[in-house]
Amino acid sequence: MKPKYFLTGASLLLALTLQAQKKDRKANDAEVSNYIPSNLFSPAFHTEKGNEFHAVNGEPGPKYWQNRADYLLKANIDTATKTLSATENITYTNNSPDNLQYLWLQLDQNTYKKDARSNFVTGNEPKAADHTTGYQLESVSIMQSGKTEIANYVITDTRMQIRLPRALTAKGGKISLLIKYHYTIPGAFGARTDYTDTKNGKIYEIAQWFPRMCVYDDSQGWDTLPFLGSGEFYCEYGDIDYSVTVPWDMIVAGSGELVNPTEVLTAKQVARYNAAKNSDKTIMIRSAEEVTQASSRPVNKGTLTWHFKMYNTRDVAFGASKAFIWDAARINLPGGKKSLSMSVYPVESAGNDAWGRSTEYLKGAIEHFSAKWFTYPYPCAVNEAGIAAGMEYPGILFDGITDKTKDLFWVTAHEIGHNWFPMIVGSNERRFAWMDEGFNTFIDVYASDVFNKGEYAPKRDGEYAPGGGNPADEIVPIISDPEAPVIMTAPDAISEKYRHPMTYFKPAFGLILLREQILGKDRFDYAFKNYISKWAYKHPRPDDFFRSMENGAGEDLSWFWRGWYYNNYSLDLALTKARYVKDSPAYGIEVTVVNKEPMAMPFTVEVKLKNGGRQRMYLPVETWLQNKVTTFTINTTGAAESVTIDPDNALPDLNRKNNTLKVD
Repeated sequence: MKPKYFLTGASLLLALTLQAQKKDRKANDAEVSNYIPSNLFSPAFHTEKGNEFHAVNGEPGPKYWQNRADYLLKANIDTATKTLSATENITYTNNSPDNLQYLWLQLDQNTYKKDARSNFVTGNEPKAADHTTGYQLESVSIMQSGKTEIANYVITDTRMQIRLPRALTAKGGKISLLIKYHYTIPGAFGARTDYTDTKNGKIYEIAQWFPRMCVYDDSQGWDTLPFLGSGEFYCEYGDIDYSVTVPWDMIVAGSGELVNPTEVLTAKQVARYNAAKNSDKTIMIRSAEEVTQASSRPVNKGTLTWHFKMYNTRDVAFGASKAFIWDAARINLPGGKKSLSMSVYPVESAGNDAWGRSTEYLKGAIEHFSAKWFTYPYPCAVNEAGIAAGMEYPGILFDGITDKTKDLFWVTAHEIGHNWFPMIVGSNERRFAWMDEGFNTFIDVYASDVFNKGEYAPKRDGEYAPGGGNPADEIVPIISDPEAPVIMTAPDAISEKYRHPMTYFKPAFGLILLREQILGKDRFDYAFKNYISKWAYKHPRPDDFFRSMENGAGEDLSWFWRGWYYNNYSLDLALTKARYVKDSPAYGIEVTVVNKEPMAMPFTVEVKLKNGGRQRMYLPVETWLQNKVTTFTINTTGAAESVTIDPDNALPDLNRKNNTLKVD
C-alpha cells in the first residue's frame, strides 16, 4: 500500500506545483509585450539636414525657389462631335539655379488611350469601349529670345518632352510654348472629366483639359511620374486666362472670375449676379423655370464665349450645360474680404433637401476653413452637379448629381477643402496623396461640427470610419492587417481595398490624435496654421511637414511619424493591476499598465469612485521611453470602484477588454 500512497502524494504535489506555475504564467502573460522602446524612440529620424532651400524648422529656406507657368487658353466645345479644341500659350519661367536643356509637360487626356499605362494598373482596367485617342496635337512651337520655331518633341504616355535648341537659362529665363490641339471628351468613363445626359441637356465636366507643365523642383528635378489614376496632380503656380466658346444656350461655370458677364448673361441675370455678391442668402441667377426659356440667354443663336481669369493658381476646370440652374451667395472672409459661393445643377437635383442648399453648404465650409486655417484666396467657388461625383480643382468642385442632405454637405466640405490641400499648400499628390487627402479629411471633421450649429455633426464615419463607428476602433483592423501598406506608400501602388484607409482615414485620424491626445488643440493649431502659411503657393515635402509640426509645437514627434506614417505599429495598453496602497483608499491606488504592442501613446487613466465621482490622470508618451511596464499611484479622494485606461476610447487600442479593472 505504501507505494500507492506515495504516488498519490506525489501527484498532489505535482498538481499543486503546476497550478502555481500556471497562475504565475497567467500573471506573467499579462505583462508579455512586443514593445521595444529603442525601436520607437531611436534617434536620427530626419536622415537629411535642413538646407538653404528647405530649412531645419520645416519652412522654406532663404534660397527656396520654384518655377512658374502662366497660361493663355482659348477653347471651343463642339457638342455634336463631343470634341474640345483649343490653342494654348504657356509662358514658362525658370527660376531654378539650373539651365534646362529640355522641358516636360503633362498630357492627362492620354490616359484614355488604349495603350495607356494606366490601363494596366490592377483595378483600373477599362472596358473595351472606354477609350479615346487622347490629345491630338496639331502644332507645337516654341518662342525663345524673340524667335519662334517648330518644337522638337517626344510623347511618352501622359508626358511630353520638348527638346530645346538652346537651354533655358537659370534664374529667370523665360520661354513660350504654343500648342494647338483637340481631343474627344470622354463619356461617363472619364471619371474626373466627362459628359452625361439630364432632362434638359448634357452636362459637360471639363478638367485636365490642357497640356500642363510638369514641376521641376529641388527634390526630384523634373517630376515626370505618369498619370495612372490614384496619384493625382502636381502643378506649378501661375496666372491662367482662359476663354470657352460654347453654343448660345449653354451656361459655363469655371474656376476664377468671370470677366465678361455682360456678354454672356442677360441684364436681369447680371443684376442678380451682382446682388448675390452682397447677400448672405442664396439668390437665384437662373431659376428652374428659366432653364427651358430662350429668354434666359442674351442671344438665341450661334455661340457665346465665356472669359475667365484666375491668379496664382495651379489649374482650372469648368462645367458647361444648357440644363444648369444657377444660384449664388456672398462668402464672408476674415478682414472684411469677400468671395462668391455658386452652384450649378439640373432640375433633377433641385430642392432644399438636395442641391437647393449647395451654395449654403459651400459658403459655410469656406467661411469655417478661412477663419480656422487660412483665408480663401479666390474670387469665387463653384459647386457643379454631375457624375464625377466628388472631384476637386481650384475654385470648382464636381459633386454628385444625386447627393442630398448630409452626404451633399460632407462631399462639398471635403472637395472645397482641397483648395487648402493641395491647391494652396501645393504638395505633390502624385507621390504623397496623404498630404492632400489626409489633411483635407482631417479638417472636414471640424467643419461638420460647426456648420449650422452642428446640423450634420459629427462626421466620424464615411470619409473616416468605413464601418460607421468610433474611428479609434475602426482603424485597428486596418493597422493590424499584415497586408496593409503604410501611409508613405506611393498612391498608385496602393490597391483599391486600402486606398481610402491609408490615403484618407489613417492620416486624418493621425492628425486628430496629434491635436486631441498628443499636443493639445492650441499647440497643434498654432503649428499647423504656421505650416499652411509658410507653404502657401509653394511645394512642401513630407519632411517639411514633420519638421514644421515639431518646431511649431515644440515637441519631438519622431516616434509618432515612425510608428504611424512609416509603419503600421499596433497599440495595446493593458491594465494589469489596480489595488489600494496599504489596503486603504487614503493612500491612493497603485496601478500597473503594460504596453503590449510596438506603438506607444500618451494615455489617460480614470478612477470611478463609489460616490459617483471620477478622477483622471494623464501620462505623457515619455512614460514609455524606457519601459514596457509602468506602475504609478493615483491619489484618490475616496473609495473607488474601478480604474480604466483611455476612458474616452480615443486611442486605437487593439484590445479594450484589458482596459478596466475593479479596485482590489
